[in-house]
Amino acid sequence: MDHASLAGVQPSRDTAVALLELDELTRRFGGLVAVDHVSMRVEEGEIRAVIGPNDAGKSTLFNLITRVLKPNQGSVRFAGESVTGVSVPRICQLGIARTFQLTAIFPEMSARANVRLAAQAHESGRWQFYGGRAIFESAGRCADAALERLGLSGIADDAAGLLSHGDQRLLEVAMALAQKPRLLLLDEPTQGLSVEETAQAVDTLAGLLAEGRMTVLLVEHDMEVVFRLAQRITVLHRGAVIADGSPEAVKRNEEVQAAYLGGFVSCSR
Repeated sequence: MDHASLAGVQPSRDTAVALLELDELTRRFGGLVAVDHVSMRVEEGEIRAVIGPNDAGKSTLFNLITRVLKPNQGSVRFAGESVTGVSVPRICQLGIARTFQLTAIFPEMSARANVRLAAQAHESGRWQFYGGRAIFESAGRCADAALERLGLSGIADDAAGLLSHGDQRLLEVAMALAQKPRLLLLDEPTQGLSVEETAQAVDTLAGLLAEGRMTVLLVEHDMEVVFRLAQRITVLHRGAVIADGSPEAVKRNEEVQAAYLGGFVSCSR
């Protein structure tokens, strides 16, 4: 399949391969239903956003896909195979990588070392803090390539904890890319960024996604970011899917407007 220019073209749902399939996925915390019978198909090469009000279940959904949490009901299939009982490290090795809502980096290590460790983690059964020379050199090359793709080569030797918040967010994306994912989960990539940092980060992400090399599932609270990057949007409210479709269709959906108390109006003008 031709993946060129996928940032602006939605894949055909009749011919594309479903890379990720969620079937009736449910997670309860006591009496709270955080994710409520969510079913979803994400096609190969698709850039899909998952949006919703606070506590809609978005991050919990990511945790279920990556096996950080176990579902009470339902299943997850990746590339046609069930991953519902797969371990977290194996999820990474199969080709699913993610970022987190709260930045997860090693602050005292250099940016390059952070990304190199992520690259090593992808190697099945061969992760070690100090690997053999071949593993170390291969991971280093992968780290440098990921840093370059995110425009971070100039700060590769800087301590991660001393980087700007915007660069730390992009560093985490570079760490995910170093794992060579087929599916990239981005959890609030512009969380805590200034207007200027957000604009820069979105420009960088848009360029990355335009390469069309991977499938992306994006959780994001900034609707301008969502409407710029996503080809399709799934809307969660109180853990359940209330809308799914193109950005234009979601903007016009009355139930979505009610759930957001008119939050999309300014984005659609």
